Amino acid sequence: MPADHRRPRLGYALAAVAALMFAVNGSIAKFLLEDVSAAHLSQLRVTVSFVLLAGALAVVDRRRLRIARADVPRMAWLGLAGVAIVQFSYFLAIERLPISVALVIQFTGPLMVLLWLRTVHGRRLRPSLYGAVALSVAGSALVVEIYDAGSIDGLGIVFSLVAAVTFAIYLIGFERAGHSYDAFTTLTWGLGFATLFWLLVSPLWTFPLGELAGARNVALALGVVVIGTLGPFLLNVSALRHLPAARVGVIATLEPVLATMIAWAVHDQALAALQIAGGLLVVLAVAWVQTHPPAREVEAVPGWGVERASKAA
Repeated sequence: MPADHRRPRLGYALAAVAALMFAVNGSIAKFLLEDVSAAHLSQLRVTVSFVLLAGALAVVDRRRLRIARADVPRMAWLGLAGVAIVQFSYFLAIERLPISVALVIQFTGPLMVLLWLRTVHGRRLRPSLYGAVALSVAGSALVVEIYDAGSIDGLGIVFSLVAAVTFAIYLIGFERAGHSYDAFTTLTWGLGFATLFWLLVSPLWTFPLGELAGARNVALALGVVVIGTLGPFLLNVSALRHLPAARVGVIATLEPVLATMIAWAVHDQALAALQIAGGLLVVLAVAWVQTHPPAREVEAVPGWGVERASKAA
């Protein structure tokens, strides 16, 4: 997107609403996971989202389904690593670790984005930006009570690190794609390749449709698809057209804060003092990125086909 068409405030708003939708999705998915496995739920949300989005574009404007042939492998990598594996590795992680540990490790992804910009593209980023990302991760750690995590599984840590790396790929890949395509085109192709991945891992004829029996589970599944997948993904991909990836990643750490607040309101779960303090740290990090305009020539991820950026002075 041309620089003069970028609207940072809109990007922050889109990313914040996406975090809220992901947080609401946690409560919805919690009920559905009583009957549906995490892997099958991941496959369901990606596949149905792809069918709905691709079908809508085919009817409204099928030209937006077209991309350059050279970008097909890039979209395949984005869909595989940035959509399918980021969810799959997270689900594998939480099978072996408390959700709090897996979530905090995954949210180190934005820090990996900054390190990638520094080491690969030679960007000299503001030290305070690193501080804002670190503050958001620390706040998330307190919110999800990582200090009360219990035993730690080594393989679970590995899966969590994979989730963090692929979360960084998700942020970087969708920002890069946004230089050439709109959110609908990019997400359709990303979800399409993620769906293909799941078809290879778990063919459709093996999907246990019996787990979705009943109007309750069907309604919950639609909620996970619309509220927990299609809506927030579109919002985040749109936000990445207005903001650098690391800043969208900081806003994403609002998710555990909002999820905890929802659990407090809906499930009457008490909040500890450290959780409240952690929420305030995340809010401070979000406030910092909003009050300090992005140095786009330094923070922005280069688009596909762009030569290595020159080092900032």
